[in-house]
Amino acid sequence: GAGMAEGHGPGRCRCCGADGGERGAAWGLHLRIDRGRLQCLNERREGSGARVFRAWEERGDREQFVESDEDAELLFNVPFTGSVKLKAVIVMGEDDDSHPSELRLFKNIPQMSFDDAAREPEQMFSLNPDPVGELEYPTKIARFSNVHDLSMYFPKNFGAETMKIFYIGLKGEWTEAHRHKVTICNYEASPNPADHQLQQITPQSHCIS
Repeated sequence: GAGMAEGHGPGRCRCCGADGGERGAAWGLHLRIDRGRLQCLNERREGSGARVFRAWEERGDREQFVESDEDAELLFNVPFTGSVKLKAVIVMGEDDDSHPSELRLFKNIPQMSFDDAAREPEQMFSLNPDPVGELEYPTKIARFSNVHDLSMYFPKNFGAETMKIFYIGLKGEWTEAHRHKVTICNYEASPNPADHQLQQITPQSHCIS
């Protein structure tokens, strides 16, 4: 209907912020992160780890980066606001030895610690230096089809004392978490056909929000 286009300016999609750029829209999972619960362990500056999850079009912003504190490892715990099917990741760093050289992905271990990271990952990647954010690492989708917490462990870099990451891109599909109240609405919104003649009020008004 005509109501669908509401709030969309000319040529710009409000929900993904992409100017008609399909590639940028595909990397929109940063919008589905529960920012209040996102963690980055061993970050030098508090809150800097969260900033590397941003729009694909903004990956070149060199002001936004996270650097490790004590040694060259970082661990991100990324909770989503629903269920995610993760298809690929991008990891962009400096064009030097501070760039991470390995990534281990874990799923559905909320608030994972460095001790937890010793376990077997769902998938491991050897990373190539990627100072422009172009290299996509495809996941084994079957293993990442129902992710509500993603942990990204970067155990080492190419030899520098600290690790630096400028941008992490997450590509995939997001599904809203099913809440109980939705089910209640569905029941209320299906009146018994026998009552239909008497049904004067709109069934939706019974929804419990």
